Amino acid sequence: MVQITVGGQIRTYEEGTLLKQVAEDMQDQYDCDILLATVNGKLQELHKRVTDGTEVGFLTAREKPGMKTYHRSALLVMLKAIYEVLGAEHLKKVSVEFTVGTGLYVEPEGEIALTEELVRQIRAKMQEYVDAKIPIMKRNVNTDEAIELFRKHRMYDKERLFSFRRVSRVNLYSIGGFEDYYYGYMVQNTGYIRYFDLLPYRNGLMLMLPEASDPKRVPEFVEQEQLFQVLHESNEWGKQMQVPNVGALNGCICSGKMNELILMQEALMEKKMGDIAEMIAAKPDKKIIMIAGPSSSGKTTFSHRLSIQLKAKGLIPHPIAVDNYFVNRVDSPRDEEGDYDYEALECLDVKQFNQDMSDLLAGKTVELPYYNFITGEREYRGDTLTLGKDDILVIEGIHCLNEKLSYSLPRKNKFKIYISALTQLNIDEHNRIPSTDGRLIRRLVRDARTRGASAQDTIRMWPSVRRGEQRNIFPFQEEAEVMFNSALVYELAVLKQYAEPLLFSVPRDSAEYLEAKRLLKFLDYFLGVSSEDIPKNSILREFIGGSCFKV
Repeated sequence: MVQITVGGQIRTYEEGTLLKQVAEDMQDQYDCDILLATVNGKLQELHKRVTDGTEVGFLTAREKPGMKTYHRSALLVMLKAIYEVLGAEHLKKVSVEFTVGTGLYVEPEGEIALTEELVRQIRAKMQEYVDAKIPIMKRNVNTDEAIELFRKHRMYDKERLFSFRRVSRVNLYSIGGFEDYYYGYMVQNTGYIRYFDLLPYRNGLMLMLPEASDPKRVPEFVEQEQLFQVLHESNEWGKQMQVPNVGALNGCICSGKMNELILMQEALMEKKMGDIAEMIAAKPDKKIIMIAGPSSSGKTTFSHRLSIQLKAKGLIPHPIAVDNYFVNRVDSPRDEEGDYDYEALECLDVKQFNQDMSDLLAGKTVELPYYNFITGEREYRGDTLTLGKDDILVIEGIHCLNEKLSYSLPRKNKFKIYISALTQLNIDEHNRIPSTDGRLIRRLVRDARTRGASAQDTIRMWPSVRRGEQRNIFPFQEEAEVMFNSALVYELAVLKQYAEPLLFSVPRDSAEYLEAKRLLKFLDYFLGVSSEDIPKNSILREFIGGSCFKV
């Protein structure tokens, strides 16, 4: 017999008992299916055996690791169904491309014409697998065997990826003979994937899955045309640079072509900024450029670089950070946990902001404020501004797309831009890199450099930041005239050497350790690249330092 601690109580089980059996005993204490276990703080799948003297916890889809496991497992179910219905002989490749709102866009390539009827059949096949509760099998093979297997199944992205892996063994998962590699854990059988939908969309499919906030409900798909186009364009950039995934990036690093890749990516980004500046210059009534985006999207550097492009068009831009209109810290609202809610609109002196901007539009001279983040107070340092005929305001802040921020300013005078780091690079054809992970890594590197914050602090704060984005930014993104993707195809290879020491410093007994470990495992796919050749005006410099814009 073995004794384990579960939920603060000591329980006795026969030696050899699976965590799945313990989970079944505890399931009535959870409102969602138990998907994973923690054993002494370490994530484990439910097929593992209990060990004497350990402390066991359980995770459902309400927790981030649990929901990621659910999504990962649903992908495996969907891919098996696609290959079963469409036929492997007709498929060249099935690519998991990107998320659009709450949907995951998947595009099959090959000798097929994807019709609504075929999508219905794929969805029905997925439901058949769910009803059958087919075990998801796991086996561990050596890396060379895995590479041969990927080549056999024409999964060439994975074959290339693993040619750069230092690990000697690989975990493979399968359903009824359909085998694949996934970055992370899986549920025990297909019966767990009870909540999903599959819709035809453009040239592919949209897989709809629940979110951690409501794990038993599949959200409706809301089309976001601009976002889709930006993501599609970014994918095309990746193909144009011949770097659609991490394996290709690592190959580029090994062949000594990184400097060329960096220059090409920066040139594409510069051209896009020039196109936006040309759009603005063609509309002389647009006197206020409003730039918004989520945390670590590079808003500050973008506003400076756009300003340079506007100067080249004969305009005189004046960058203004909405953060300088923060109310004094003691007057800031607090969130549901009692912490200052810096993402809330009420953190800003909206009335003063509108007064100042209206006065500027009216030709008056205005003294602009400066917010001292050290003292938590707004200051005035004699910085005055008067707008002339060719002057234009370039305002950046997370609320800039929300009309409540600039309620008194005429809509005809505003040009709205949404910026985000929408990662165009995938690990391989079936394992995508969430944009959230890219932004989190950017932020923890910048916070450590500019604020002395530890990776543990940044990871702890990130859920609150994300909640603020869901409330204050994402609902307004389609309001923008233009969307700009600030993600750089090469950036994670550069951020790797800055982020890894910070993540290794997260204490093993902290609540943030599991997330730090996950990010470390993720970064291990990348070969590192020196920051020496990164241009001084690159958006990446906002995070690693050395920017010519002093950000």
